[in-house]
Amino acid sequence: MIEGFVRNAFVVVLVWVLSRLFSDPRNPWRVLDWPNARSLHDRPVPRMGGLAIVLGTSLGLAVGPWSLSWRLELVALAWALVAAGSWYDDVRGLSARIRLGLHGLAAGLAVWAYLHWPVSWLPHATLALDHPVALLFMTLFLVWWINLYNFMDGMDGLAGGMAVFGFSTLALLGYRAQDLSYAEVSLTVASAALGFTLTNFPPARLFMGDLGSTTLGFAAGFLILVGADREDFPVWVGLVVFSPFLVDATVTLMRRLMRGDKLATAHREHYYQRCVRSGFSHKKTVIGEYFLMALCSLCAYFAVGRPASFQWAILASLMAIYGLLAVLVGRWEALREGNGKASY
Repeated sequence: MIEGFVRNAFVVVLVWVLSRLFSDPRNPWRVLDWPNARSLHDRPVPRMGGLAIVLGTSLGLAVGPWSLSWRLELVALAWALVAAGSWYDDVRGLSARIRLGLHGLAAGLAVWAYLHWPVSWLPHATLALDHPVALLFMTLFLVWWINLYNFMDGMDGLAGGMAVFGFSTLALLGYRAQDLSYAEVSLTVASAALGFTLTNFPPARLFMGDLGSTTLGFAAGFLILVGADREDFPVWVGLVVFSPFLVDATVTLMRRLMRGDKLATAHREHYYQRCVRSGFSHKKTVIGEYFLMALCSLCAYFAVGRPASFQWAILASLMAIYGLLAVLVGRWEALREGNGKASY
């Protein structure tokens, strides 16, 4: 226990030091994120924070108290593929097709090497699929999480904060299930995210870039499936933990699809972006998101092992809260624009 605390404290400090180094204007290797149609920032900001997260996580996992197998080595290779492609995209740029192909290859490799179909998806309900269909579904699940996290990385402190809350909660769920190796892996990712977020909190001195968002998205999707596969918790609990990102990204995508918008076009229609555009500061918006993340983490943790009626009540309550928040954001926008017409 003490060894794990020291290791993760070292990861926090290491990533914080690297983040400070990568944000230094005198750093000749820094890559700048210039404002565009999707951005909420109005000045160029270095976006090498993902490299600090990947290096800190990799070092923390490399010295951890677990034995490697060829299956875990293939998962590490899949994570490295996502990281390498995203790093190149940050520096040089990649087409959407090549990025999606790399994500599919990495997700398929990780699923084939390590994952089994977790049958417990909803409260006290099981879902069984044939092996080929299960592999395809889990691969698509991972690809969606890689891109979902990337979609949501658009505001100071948001993606890093979600990683701190999300992976810390997965670690607590692992400790509760006495799955110490799973808990330690999750906590290492959370520690790396915390070290970065200390530099990314508004006003951000450093962004994580695609390298950070895609690797965190891969880790989130993979660890949700692993935790369910090891029966630490059902899949829906892991989804609740990260639901502030899952709901925003999915609902925004569906709204754009129904309007016939081009999905590849840059936009600022995520709910957190709409809050900032409606007059809320970055800091107030991200702190509000942190409260929502904390609420979802508490709901997920206390739902495990409870009766089905209690678990369904939690899901229904969270759906009601998200619906209310969507209505409030639409009302705020309408008041800001002065037309009285809200968009949800």
